[in-house]
Amino acid sequence: MLRFEHVTKVYGGQKALDDVTVSFQPGHVYAMVGPNGSGKSTLMKAAAGLLQPTSGNITYSNLPIGVETKKRIAYMSTEPFYYDYMKIRDVEGFYQDFFADFDKDLFAGLLGFMQLTPELKVKSLSSGMAAKLKIAATLSRHAEVCMLDEPLNGIDLVGRDQIIQSILRSIHPEATILISSHLFDELEPIVDHIVMMENGRVILQGELEEIRKQYGMSISDLYRSRFAASQPYPYPPQM
Repeated sequence: MLRFEHVTKVYGGQKALDDVTVSFQPGHVYAMVGPNGSGKSTLMKAAAGLLQPTSGNITYSNLPIGVETKKRIAYMSTEPFYYDYMKIRDVEGFYQDFFADFDKDLFAGLLGFMQLTPELKVKSLSSGMAAKLKIAATLSRHAEVCMLDEPLNGIDLVGRDQIIQSILRSIHPEATILISSHLFDELEPIVDHIVMMENGRVILQGELEEIRKQYGMSISDLYRSRFAASQPYPYPPQM
């Protein structure tokens, strides 16, 4: 289990995470939703060990986030993280060198499904193709926790369907999956839990179907009622 306990992260006097307590269980797919600046990316980076919280504790399987947990947690950031000189085959070699759980056969299969070839140069890829490459590389790790930050950004409608199918094809039944996105309509069919954030705080969390029943609407409509309506929908206290 990936667990945050009263985690706060402060940047320049501003709280990117504000007393966050939330846990993520194996065998579930979590949608991380909220507007820009709500804390979704910061939460993922903290779980990946890329930043230290100002206060609070983050653990995975009762281990503090660090060298050992990085071997078991895969994270795809929104930022590009390949060198321009690389070809896609070099990205494969990079992942093989750094991650013992990287599956080159799975990577090859995902590349074929996404219509990418190993000889393509990274710098020649469109934004959508580059996004697909990042997703293929991340999903090709047999990680216990997989976190995808805005995987649908920059990808057209057909490409989004490919990404969703790739996620479904690659997910291990016992893995913990976190997916952040503003395009929740596409994700709603594949997730079973939701964590909604605003201003660095978790304002709603729980099982998807239970929340639908509680509010009598889809999660997409619930999201719009909170962040688009002039009178926000009244949420209960954090569970």
